[in-house]
Amino acid sequence: MEPRRRHYLLLGIIYLGYISLGLPDGTLGVAWPEIYPELHLPIGLAGTIITFGTVLTGIAGFSSGWVVARWRTGPVVLVSGVLTATGMLIIGGAQGALWLYAAAIPLGLGAGAVDASLNGFVARHYSGRHMNWLHACWGIGATSGPLLFGWALGAGHGWRGGYWLLGGLQMGLSGLFLVSLGLWRKVPEVRVATEADIEASRHARHGANSFAGWLSVAIFALYVAVEMTTGLWASSVLVVHRGLAPETAALCVASYYGALTGGRILVGFVAERWGNRRLVVGGTLVALVGLLGFAFANSVPLVALTLVLGGLGLAPIYPGLMHEVSRRFRVDAVQTVIGRQSGGASFGAAVLPALAGGLAQHSLAAVPWLVLAVLVVMLGCIRRLDRIT
Repeated sequence: MEPRRRHYLLLGIIYLGYISLGLPDGTLGVAWPEIYPELHLPIGLAGTIITFGTVLTGIAGFSSGWVVARWRTGPVVLVSGVLTATGMLIIGGAQGALWLYAAAIPLGLGAGAVDASLNGFVARHYSGRHMNWLHACWGIGATSGPLLFGWALGAGHGWRGGYWLLGGLQMGLSGLFLVSLGLWRKVPEVRVATEADIEASRHARHGANSFAGWLSVAIFALYVAVEMTTGLWASSVLVVHRGLAPETAALCVASYYGALTGGRILVGFVAERWGNRRLVVGGTLVALVGLLGFAFANSVPLVALTLVLGGLGLAPIYPGLMHEVSRRFRVDAVQTVIGRQSGGASFGAAVLPALAGGLAQHSLAAVPWLVLAVLVVMLGCIRRLDRIT
């Protein structure tokens, strides 16, 4: 097969892999109102299950360096697809809480492994444009999962039918990953490297265990904490504290995720021209403006506008920081750093939303200010990382 054709086919598989990563996300929230009464479970158990799965995702991310070194990216993507499909099928047949915890094991491990392995592969072999579009694919998957689940519920198939549908779809994607394993055997060196890229990689002196390596992990924990906490608690702030109708709040939060996904698509067109570092710092400043506005906004148009600004600002941060790893760190450290960053992201996703929940028990109005404080700390850490690398 000619290299150019191999390049585009492999890129399509990579995008599908990240869509498959997003498919399970958000489905438990959609299904939970149907699941917990049928299985006679406490309503708060969903949070514990999600935290359990997130911890496993972090473990898989931290372990991805040696896993990818031993098995390579293609097989890891295949196994991850089978694991997540298995997890959703287990939920479809669940008869109690232990089934849900059992399902969280393959779902968490599969998500962490595919996230870290694909990020590492794209950082090494593709341009910043494709890194941004890769993360836009997560948004496509994360949007498609709840939509397909909603269709299953509306068609009368119930929550079990929804999980069987998504599990079957994920297993079908795994079959595609299986038949395309040959594409990974001769990896195309297609990343467009600028002179600055070449110079930076030549002089990179930082290893995975350096201060810069662990600072990058902390930044990812802070970033995902901001993204997840905003998405999880914005609706509660709007409905309970500011009196908006639930359906209106849902549309406002949807605008946040839409801006996050759409922003990554748009950033892909300018990533090579503007550079990762400029986009990350600029995006953080835009996010600060948007989320600061959200702390004060009361009218629906202003709320939607501020959340859109927040989403657009956050859009380039995760992919930009991920893609920059191959310029900041030695070649032998890249996959390890990326795996640890994915693990750090899971830690942030597990901790800050829970802390915000505790704060919300006393004052929902304080939650946006907690998010802003973390965002300011993150900006300081990013500037420090830029200076030392």
